[in-house]
Amino acid sequence: MPETVTQCPLCASGRSLPFDRSEFHGRLVENRLCRDCGLVFQSPRMTEAESAAFYADEYRLFQEGSADPTARNVNAQKRRAGTLHDFVRATIPSIARHLDIGCSLGILLQHFQTEYRNQAVGVEPGEAHRVQARKDGLAVYSSLGELEQAGEARFGLVSMSHVLEHLPDPVGYLTHLRECVLTPDGWLLLEVPNLYAHDSFEVAHLLAFSPHTLREALRRSGFTVVKFEQHGRPNSQILPLYLTALCCPAPQPDASTTLSASLSPVRPERWVALKRRIGMFWRCILARLFPQRAWLVQG
Repeated sequence: MPETVTQCPLCASGRSLPFDRSEFHGRLVENRLCRDCGLVFQSPRMTEAESAAFYADEYRLFQEGSADPTARNVNAQKRRAGTLHDFVRATIPSIARHLDIGCSLGILLQHFQTEYRNQAVGVEPGEAHRVQARKDGLAVYSSLGELEQAGEARFGLVSMSHVLEHLPDPVGYLTHLRECVLTPDGWLLLEVPNLYAHDSFEVAHLLAFSPHTLREALRRSGFTVVKFEQHGRPNSQILPLYLTALCCPAPQPDASTTLSASLSPVRPERWVALKRRIGMFWRCILARLFPQRAWLVQG
């Protein structure tokens, strides 16, 4: 039974408006716009139990046409791993332990391990991809909860590439990572689709972030954004399809003050629907004028 979202996942407001209604692979996807902060979120959406079953058994088949790893998917992961490393290499000189959440085959983990000689650990709910990553010698868990139960030490880098948009409680999840998983001097690397250039609306995408709402989610979770970019790599030279952020834990309030009390309210974003229309229109224009630069050929 679908779950209706009554409060905004970013600011907890109960005020929202219909934003988009479309069909994705035969499933109806409905998104709403928070009237107070501007976050776009899916409602109704899969329940927690439905989501767990979906990612364990159906997600890869849904997205890639096969539950097993494909050559196309492997190539895409290799290219994205290279772009993410390029994004952080000038800022992060060394890494002792790296956790990649949603690691798939572990290609990003292997790429960083080659560059930094670090310990590599992953979380991947999809069984076929998790099994293959383990065959390749990586320590990969089915969930963050399983990882924590195993008593893994904290990590100097936690990466989440195209994962945050799948989570029902982004602020709670990121806060938990900062408090319990990341070292105090560690780094958080995130990438999500850009609401103002990416198609965004899929049955598995519970959230659609703009640059503003992603920054606010990170701020509310206790992170400071060190580097932020809108770009299309590795799929486009000119379309800002993705948002990538590198963050570190912000200085925390003293023991007498909670983090939530020390933060100002979520800063609102206005004209979200108009920005979406303009962004998608501009994407269409660029793709027609410069097709080879807009959509790079996939090998």
